Amino acid sequence: MFYYRAVSGTGERAMSGFWKYAEEDPGHLAVVDPDGPEHTAGEVLARCNQVSHALRSLGMRRGDAVAVVLPNGADPVHVFLAALQSGWYYVPINFRLSAPEIAYILSDSEARVFVAHERFADAAAAAAEEAGIPAAARLAVGDVPGFRPAAELYDAHPTVRPDDLATGAAMHYTSGTTGRPKGVRRKLPDLDPDTNAALHSGFLALFGIPQRDGNVHLCTSPNYHTAVTTFAGNSLQAGHTVVFMDRWDPEETLAKIERYRCTHTHMVPTQFKRMLQLPEEVRTRYDVSSMRWAIHAAAPCPVDVKRAMLDWWGPVIWEYYAATEGGGTLATPEDWLKYPGTVGNAWPISELKIVDDDGDRCPPGTPGTVWMRMGAGDFEYKGDRTKTDESHDAEGFFTVGDVGYLNEDGFLFLCDRKSDMIIAGGVNIYPAEIEGEILAHPMVADVAVFGIPDDDMGEQIKAVVQPEEGIAPDDALRAEIMGHLRDRLAKYKWPRSIDFVEELPREPTGKLLKRTLRDPYWEGRDRAI
Repeated sequence: MFYYRAVSGTGERAMSGFWKYAEEDPGHLAVVDPDGPEHTAGEVLARCNQVSHALRSLGMRRGDAVAVVLPNGADPVHVFLAALQSGWYYVPINFRLSAPEIAYILSDSEARVFVAHERFADAAAAAAEEAGIPAAARLAVGDVPGFRPAAELYDAHPTVRPDDLATGAAMHYTSGTTGRPKGVRRKLPDLDPDTNAALHSGFLALFGIPQRDGNVHLCTSPNYHTAVTTFAGNSLQAGHTVVFMDRWDPEETLAKIERYRCTHTHMVPTQFKRMLQLPEEVRTRYDVSSMRWAIHAAAPCPVDVKRAMLDWWGPVIWEYYAATEGGGTLATPEDWLKYPGTVGNAWPISELKIVDDDGDRCPPGTPGTVWMRMGAGDFEYKGDRTKTDESHDAEGFFTVGDVGYLNEDGFLFLCDRKSDMIIAGGVNIYPAEIEGEILAHPMVADVAVFGIPDDDMGEQIKAVVQPEEGIAPDDALRAEIMGHLRDRLAKYKWPRSIDFVEELPREPTGKLLKRTLRDPYWEGRDRAI
């Protein structure tokens, strides 16, 4: 997804990718599956070569797509690496989608081969049928009706690296919060895979993470998410060990950090919050001193949560802002402590601008739509030229609709998604700010704030709260929350009503599915945003 060549004061730093590392040190531990099996770099290399040969035997050619519905572990790694050295698009699909939703992505991506795990057999089988995937091109890890065993096909092919190598890429699908999801596709680089891998591994240098050096990446989220492919994939390319989790658990996270001496990870603020909620005796039971880069994004992080993590883990909490489409900004721990709440300033390969509704650049401190431009190649929404054009401007900047502002020193502060902004009586109100303050209350486990119809003001503020375990969802808790907000927020930002739910709808990546909560209130009515 990203390209970055690290440089030192004496010139360009030599870099390699996974294939070179695996050839040089085949006994290096490369992948640890969630349930324990460990895979050396030599084993992963041999298997990815077999996958390359096997899928070529099914007719895969440069520019084709291979789609997967697989849980975390070595299986998607093998297909991912095979795609990267064979000139294919690797399309990881959210395994929580329904069969029709999976079928849509299979069809839209024009997948020539579909690899699915038996855990998702029913949805995968129905989706393959609906999308018209040929029987020979349906491969199963385990037993999936109508699919051929992937292992049998792989085993029938050589472990040597294939000829005619070409660079491939991942193509992720947006989450589809508005309409159908879209594949974010980039032109395949005209580079050999090893050179491309070296460039990708250099992305971690943005965070100061060196190659090799005994580093271990802990992967805490499902592989279909862009950030997982970026950080886990680039960690493999940098010669690091990647430890995968399956179903995330806060205490198990601490246990894996201690057991494997993990040095870096990618998390979301919800995971921070849930680890902080562990009893003190549980949190202090595990040694997390090996952790040097706990990188987070995907959702706003309340200031109180960030401070608590810095107090616990030390100055190792890094934040960035980006999207599937690209990015972005980076906030070191020192940046954030100097400018609490910032998501950082622009990467060396990126540019930022804040634009008002008239297309003019906003002065420092004035919120507007956030636009970004990357120097490492642009993207398109596959099959949707109109949406691609609408997301770009004449200067080549793109936006995903976030609202924010830059301070005098060029550090970005996000307000909210433009589509989530509440307009009450002509005043713009940003739910993320309110959510952060409510989440700071110790009785609140999670919260969503959004606008609902109001005949007088246009919209009014609704909060939906998930109480902490053992806390009664009653009027007393409503009063507690409102009292908590009185000295923290201006009155016009207070919720007009608070509802309670057992659990808010979030993806494992931490993304809040706010639309599912908000849309019922707007049925038959039009929103201004």
